Amino acid sequence: MDHSLPPLPPLDSLRAFEAAARLGSFSAAAAALGITHGAVSRQVARLEHWLGHKLFERQARGVALTPQGQRLHLRTGEAFALIADSSERWVERRGAGIVRLTSIPSVSSLWLMPRLRGFEEGDPPLRIEFVVEHRTADLEGEGIDLAIRCGRGAAPGRLSVRLFEERCHPIACPALAARTPPGPPERLLAHPLVHDSDAAGWKAWFAAQGIDYRPRPQDRRFEDYNLVLDAAAHGLGLALARPPLAGEALATGRLVSVDEGTVLNPVAYWLDRPQGRLRPAAAELARRIMAEAGVAEAAAAAFLKA
Repeated sequence: MDHSLPPLPPLDSLRAFEAAARLGSFSAAAAALGITHGAVSRQVARLEHWLGHKLFERQARGVALTPQGQRLHLRTGEAFALIADSSERWVERRGAGIVRLTSIPSVSSLWLMPRLRGFEEGDPPLRIEFVVEHRTADLEGEGIDLAIRCGRGAAPGRLSVRLFEERCHPIACPALAARTPPGPPERLLAHPLVHDSDAAGWKAWFAAQGIDYRPRPQDRRFEDYNLVLDAAAHGLGLALARPPLAGEALATGRLVSVDEGTVLNPVAYWLDRPQGRLRPAAAELARRIMAEAGVAEAAAAAFLKA
C-alpha cells in the first residue's frame, strides 16, 4: 500500500452527496442514482462522519446545505465535471467519424481551414474537432487522434511523418516593398524584421547570403505566424514568406516579394499520432492530409501501419 497518497473520502458517498446537494432532496437523489432513499441517507451520514462536518440541514421538504456542505458541493461539482470531460475523450465516438486534431493557430487558420471542407467531405464523411494551442499536447492522455506541428524532427513518444518543408523568402506590404528596390541583401537590414519564435528563419536566410544576422531592438517578435503576416501587411517590417502558410497573402497582393533569395527553413511540418492502432476515421483523415501535402506513398503507408 502506498501511504504517500492523500486519503480520499468514500467516492460512493461523494456521488450520493453531490446528487442530493444538486437536487435538494434525498428522494430525488435516490431516483437519479437508482438506489433507495435509505441508501442515500446512509452514504451521506458516512461522508459526514468521515469529514467530521454536518453537510445537510434536514427540513420538512427536502434538505439544505450547511456552509460546509456548500463548500464541498462547489468542489465536488468541479471535480465531477472534470472527470466527465476527461472521460468523454476516451469514449469511442459513434455515428459520423469525428477526429480530434491539434495544431498551432497559424497552421490551423492558414493551412487547415482553407482545406477543411475537402478533408471532411468524401466517403466516408468526417468531422474534424480542432484543439488549437501552442503547447505540445499529450496525444494519448488527452484523447487526441492526430497533431500537426512545426519542428526540427520526429517527436519522441509519437509516430511522425514529415508533411512538407518551406523555402522562405523576404516579403513586405506593397508600400514598404516600393521602398526596398532590388540590391544586395544588406539593404533589408535598413528596415525592422518581423519574425516568430527564435528568428531561426531570418538567421538561416541571411546566413545563406553570407551575413551573420542577430535580432536587433527594432525587430519585432510575435509568437504566432498569423501575427507576423499581419504585422508585415500593416507595414511594421519585413517578414519571411513561409509557403504554403503565406500563399493566400501573396496571391491576393496583401504582401509581395522583396528579394528572390530563398532558404530552406530549419523547421518543417510534421503529422504526429499516438503509438498503437489508429481509429478508422483518424486513419482516413491522415490519408487525406498526407495526400494534400504530397507525402510519398511509402512514407504514408509506414505512418499508418506502424
